[in-house]
Amino acid sequence: GVGICHVYVDRAADLGKAIDIVVNAKAHRPSVCNSAETLLVHRDVAGEFLAKAADALRGAGVDLLGDDRAREHTGMTAVTDEDFATEHLDYVMNVAVVDDIDGALHHIERFGTSHTEAIVTEDRGAARRFQAEVDAAAVMVNASTRFTDGEVFGYGAEIGISTQKMHARGPMALPELTTVKYLVDGDGHIRS
Repeated sequence: GVGICHVYVDRAADLGKAIDIVVNAKAHRPSVCNSAETLLVHRDVAGEFLAKAADALRGAGVDLLGDDRAREHTGMTAVTDEDFATEHLDYVMNVAVVDDIDGALHHIERFGTSHTEAIVTEDRGAARRFQAEVDAAAVMVNASTRFTDGEVFGYGAEIGISTQKMHARGPMALPELTTVKYLVDGDGHIRS
């Protein structure tokens, strides 16, 4: 499915870990559907995190498009709603500063495609809440969005990733595209 994937860096994130995750999620293979398109950063860590993250992302060749609050912390081109709704499939990443986890969830609800979402946090409660409330086929905690892959999940060669809620959802291989037919042989068996 279309992958407008987000990484949300929570106020309780290990910021070193967050930089590694964000750079991997965007720059490892930017042309695939599980590449992160948007970085969301909690306002409490934006000042400390964004300059370092921007340097690391730019070092990996990524161009950054930021909202007004993100651009206060480091130079970026202004982002638009159209950018937030675009699967760039390139070395381009949107950046927004959010007030809290509610702001991150709202942004993802508005612009996400139900593919893969990630939170970086050491707060187990925030992680579990994010997992429960975000609408996505795969939800990562302290891991790159790049892990959403049939082969990585142990399904063999991947055929696709479904963002639907009926039948197969998430990475799919051949078994997810088949249906079941029950063959029952009896010898006069009856149900009582």
